[in-house]
Amino acid sequence: MRGPDPRNFITGEEISGGRLVGLLDRAEQMAANRPAEGAGALAGKSVALIFEKPSTRTRISFEVGVAELGGTPIVLRGNEMQLSRGESPGDTGRVLSRYVSAIVIRSGSHEEVVAMGEQATVPVINALTPELHPCQALADLLTLKQRFDELDGLKVAYVGDGTNVARSLAIAGSLVGIEVVVAAPAGYQLDEGSPAILTEDPLKAVHRADAIYTDVWVSMGDEATAEQRRADLDGFRIDAGLLAAAKPETVVMHCLPAHPGEEITADLLYGERSVVWDQAENRLHAQKALLEYLLG
Repeated sequence: MRGPDPRNFITGEEISGGRLVGLLDRAEQMAANRPAEGAGALAGKSVALIFEKPSTRTRISFEVGVAELGGTPIVLRGNEMQLSRGESPGDTGRVLSRYVSAIVIRSGSHEEVVAMGEQATVPVINALTPELHPCQALADLLTLKQRFDELDGLKVAYVGDGTNVARSLAIAGSLVGIEVVVAAPAGYQLDEGSPAILTEDPLKAVHRADAIYTDVWVSMGDEATAEQRRADLDGFRIDAGLLAAAKPETVVMHCLPAHPGEEITADLLYGERSVVWDQAENRLHAQKALLEYLLG
């Protein structure tokens, strides 16, 4: 089996823990001195941004980030490309490599992104697949670093549906010494191969946690089973009672979009212990640092 290709950022495991901390340090510099820090890093370079699925934060943060680094973002929707008519991901990667300096892709197929990364000769960045969302994990780590300074030794409790976000959070956390505990009901949990600690007990998960994290219960593609999912996950809502079982300084995290009243109560989403909006902003800073790292 092939290991992670260091040219790419598809699983999040392509960057070692030490280099990941350095990348987050660089992202903090970019956040503190925006937009001057890093300006010109992508001068004369173009980045293809392929979105086969709807996107708010990912698309805007990458498009703005490429521009602030001095590059040219080229936004491509899936139905605008020959991918939608059967051209292979590998051939698409080969061709785009002749035009651009990097490819960012959000796809409904993880295998498609892997295939593109294997054949492209420029970096390929996973902007979300059903399996993983490593760019979100970068922003999550940056948010925790800003809040707690040191990442090593932190505990993050993820409560709810074990989505691609939970999977990437577990991978990224394991690289920098964060203990990630995922509380989910049977049928919604990560697989046993995950580096996260797995439980069906939300109270156990949040005990002594520095952050409590959640994601929507009905993700893109789950609409047909929405009511069943809401029923199954009803005991896994982040609310005041669950937060009280953690620590006084525990923060609340969410990757957005949120459905207040379902996976999280509105008072916590918009409350003083929420760092949700910092997470959203940090997509920009973390991805700018990633682009500079991969294309530098």
